[in-house]
Amino acid sequence: MPKEFSRSQRVAEQIRRELAELIRTEVKDPRVGFISLTDVEVTPDYAHAKVFFTSMHGEEGLDEILVGLRRASGFLRRELGKRVRIHTLPELHFHYDSSVE
Repeated sequence: MPKEFSRSQRVAEQIRRELAELIRTEVKDPRVGFISLTDVEVTPDYAHAKVFFTSMHGEEGLDEILVGLRRASGFLRRELGKRVRIHTLPELHFHYDSSVE
């Protein structure tokens, strides 16, 4: 029997995939170049999304990466709205995921 996923888990996974693609292809900021998105947690009302990422350089330059991601968050949210059809598009909050190290 296949494992059941809730709607919020499916939406979070879709957001993670689309954001990863957008960051890889559309964001031109060099500070954001070498990151991987590890997880997305969406609040029950879809108003906020915590986006967890890791960097290929570890914690080196983490502040600059966060500044680049926050600066690009409006663009990412707008482009995400074109790709993911949900009623409320979440506000993106980026957090460094140190668990991978």
